[in-house]
Amino acid sequence: MLSPVLEKLLILQDRDTKRLGLAAQIKAVPADVALVEQKIAAEKAAIDQARDELRHLESQKKLLETEIGSAEDKLAKYRTQQLSVKKNDEYQALGHEIATMEGQVGELEGKELEIMYAIDAAKERFNAAEKVLRENISGHESRIATLKERETNLEAELAEVTAEVAAAREPVGEPALRVYDRIAARQMPVVVPLQHGKCGGCHLKVSSEVESAARGKSADTQLATCDQCGRLVYWES
Repeated sequence: MLSPVLEKLLILQDRDTKRLGLAAQIKAVPADVALVEQKIAAEKAAIDQARDELRHLESQKKLLETEIGSAEDKLAKYRTQQLSVKKNDEYQALGHEIATMEGQVGELEGKELEIMYAIDAAKERFNAAEKVLRENISGHESRIATLKERETNLEAELAEVTAEVAAAREPVGEPALRVYDRIAARQMPVVVPLQHGKCGGCHLKVSSEVESAARGKSADTQLATCDQCGRLVYWES
């Protein structure tokens, strides 16, 4: 049968374990939120990348339109000049310029057509990708809201358990409480059973003196500690 001191310490340890577990969960929430925020940033970056691709193609199209306009202006100029020249060699030279410029215009218009097809395809890709990515972002934002709600609930639960820890500490005598706090500061659990002569914390065999102390009547007044890890040990009948 456990001594009253050990019973009280085990109750305290149970409350403390819950408190530490809740504190660890709360501490993990900001990191979890940060990971989800990274996913949101990645989704938004993917949207921006797809948008940039479309803008780049549209920019290329505008440049081609400018080049085509410039080439057509030259072509019109050459044709006007050709109508006014009287010498055959000048006429032929302008005819050569006109043919060259017509070739350039045709080539530029071919490129413009390719760009237009590319823009249409890019728009389809962007619209499809944006829809999926926006849905993903919405899911991530819901996850963050859930995490923050969970954090609030955990904090409320932690406050309750912290009060329970304080209540569990009150009936424990000061000497036993000092020993408990000293051990708890470096390792949990503090109070463990002896199992087949081994400490339930470090799982190493304790000395016969420790085992005897845990078994004996002195356990009612003196706390036995593992000579390997320093935890408080008790005989589990």
